[in-house]
Amino acid sequence: MVQMASSKLLAVAFLSSLLALHAPMATTAANSNLFRDYIGAIFNGVKFTDVPINPGVRFDFILAFVIDYTTATEPPTPTDGRFNIFWQSTVLSAPAVAAIKQSNPNVRVAVSLGGATVNSRPVFFNITSVDSWVQNAVASLTGIVQQYGLDGIDIDYEQFQVDPATFAECVGRLVTALKSSGVIKLASIAPFDNADVQRHYQALWAGYGSVIDYVNFQFYAYSASTTEAQYVSHFDDQIANYPGGNILASFTTAPTTTSVPINTSLNACRTLQSQGKLYGIFIWAADHSRSQGFRFDTQAQALLANAPSS
Repeated sequence: MVQMASSKLLAVAFLSSLLALHAPMATTAANSNLFRDYIGAIFNGVKFTDVPINPGVRFDFILAFVIDYTTATEPPTPTDGRFNIFWQSTVLSAPAVAAIKQSNPNVRVAVSLGGATVNSRPVFFNITSVDSWVQNAVASLTGIVQQYGLDGIDIDYEQFQVDPATFAECVGRLVTALKSSGVIKLASIAPFDNADVQRHYQALWAGYGSVIDYVNFQFYAYSASTTEAQYVSHFDDQIANYPGGNILASFTTAPTTTSVPINTSLNACRTLQSQGKLYGIFIWAADHSRSQGFRFDTQAQALLANAPSS
């Protein structure tokens, strides 16, 4: 009887361990000091060196954008994964990237793919085939990343002419290939709370979340009436939507009356930090922040630099 009971206990323990191995990834949330700033989309001459960099944070510049579209046609047309530069590369040049990283050891520089528009026309994720898009994207992005000495990529497609599974396979294979070859060290995605956008990015997360380092969720896309408590609730929703992900809070410094106010966002960040959930903050965008003397960039970085351990 004792041996039989022991055998049953062992069997139960073994079964429990198997179930634990195949259980969904547990939600993780922890304070960290990652600050990210998009830059270069507005073509107003903003430089890396204009932006204050707190040595107490991990700081990522994200160049906006590279797009697999050409403006040789009117309207611009997709190029099936062959990316062209659409950030202000005459100012944010390869030597400028090298210089800002050399003078600030805590700085990395990534580039964002896609965006909402090109020449005021919508950018769609559009492919000829999965294989052709991935092959072209790997080749063209490898060239751009190596030419400019970049560290990673950010995925910011916001409109789609493919289904979520196709988007997930294309982007997932791209990130996997670039990481496997050592071309990039980090990758992020930049969804927002739109049903179609969420379907595409959650499909990508479900299949390839293990190669995605950060979720740059566009919380500022919620309405201007959003309260601090609602912001925190939205943040918790995204923790559930991207389980195990490093979710970043965010705000925009663009002149707007339709987005979540900056002070509401910063107060929500303080609440999230007090709850041990504030992994980081990103801002759209340094181009806009310059006219405000970068005071909100400075405040956000100070908050992260003084983060209590969670």
